[in-house]
Amino acid sequence: MLKKIYHLGYAVEDLDAAARLYREYFGVVTGEPEEVEEQGVIATMFDVGESKIELVQPTRPDSPVGKFLAAKGEGFHHVAFQVEDLEVILKELKENGVELIDDVPHVGAGGVRVAFLHPQGMLGVLTELVELPRGKG
Repeated sequence: MLKKIYHLGYAVEDLDAAARLYREYFGVVTGEPEEVEEQGVIATMFDVGESKIELVQPTRPDSPVGKFLAAKGEGFHHVAFQVEDLEVILKELKENGVELIDDVPHVGAGGVRVAFLHPQGMLGVLTELVELPRGKG
């Protein structure tokens, strides 16, 4: 069902400053920032082994990441797992009583299909499921 940890997401106030920190201290190569208008964020990613770190900055205070930052400040925001067939997994999770934030997948950063699971049903951790385009990953 779960293939791997696709990325760990960190909510940040200033995407450029956060990306610069990882570039300067750890020598990573960050991707180009990408706006995901539907989620109200600008995001960039970088590789760490077979997984990634995603830095997300809100574009508006009423977005989920904007509300998170206002309540908790910068830091760990979510874990994303790569899956094979997002619709099938969402259907199975819903049938088993898992609280979904997204009943239907939508397009996230990098053009991948994503859906979120509510933290209440996932040990307090916001969980994202990611399906890569066929033939990638």
